[in-house]
Amino acid sequence: MLEHNTRYLQLAFNDDLASVQRILPSIVPSDRILIEAGTPFIKREGVRGIRAIRNKWSGHVVADIKTTDGALDEVKMLHAAGATAATVMGSSPVETLDLFIEACNRLGVAPMIDMLGVPDPLRVVRELRAPPAVVVLHRGRDEETTRGKVIQYRHVKRVKSKYDVIISAAGGVDLREARSAIFNGANIVVVNIVRPGTPWQGIRSDQDVGAIARQFLETIE
Repeated sequence: MLEHNTRYLQLAFNDDLASVQRILPSIVPSDRILIEAGTPFIKREGVRGIRAIRNKWSGHVVADIKTTDGALDEVKMLHAAGATAATVMGSSPVETLDLFIEACNRLGVAPMIDMLGVPDPLRVVRELRAPPAVVVLHRGRDEETTRGKVIQYRHVKRVKSKYDVIISAAGGVDLREARSAIFNGANIVVVNIVRPGTPWQGIRSDQDVGAIARQFLETIE
């Protein structure tokens, strides 16, 4: 499972299986690197895409499925595909959140609540029967180019003061934002692997992803 005193880099693949097969071998295995099957990737490739990542990566595999309903079936499906962590939307009904967390804990999958669009993450966690392993403070991809939209680090201390959870920071993370995330108390920084020419921050897929990943690890050490 994830350690509270460790700083992690989560690399998100959002394109297709071909990009995973080309890029993933360049990333040196590390206990501090989580490989994410991003939401667009899962929509393109399905569960077989998660299995393909598991076959190439022995460490943590995050399925960013963003569950909103049907928690039990989705957790079982992701676990069977080899995921060691999975996401559920914080805006989901509390019943879904509770079922998702219980199923994940039972199967040894780290439950992550994605707080995209949630104004008060602490309020969401307070309503749960048990806290998740990870709370994700997320600035959405569509928000990245909006002036003034930032990752809401003010919630880090509020949540951590009440619950023993890991905080993940996602959305437009470059090296500068990664440093800011760690400074503000995050444990995980999520970095997207993006196509050249797109307006989003991250590591371009035509760059040396493995070398840049090592830079991120050194930055957040």
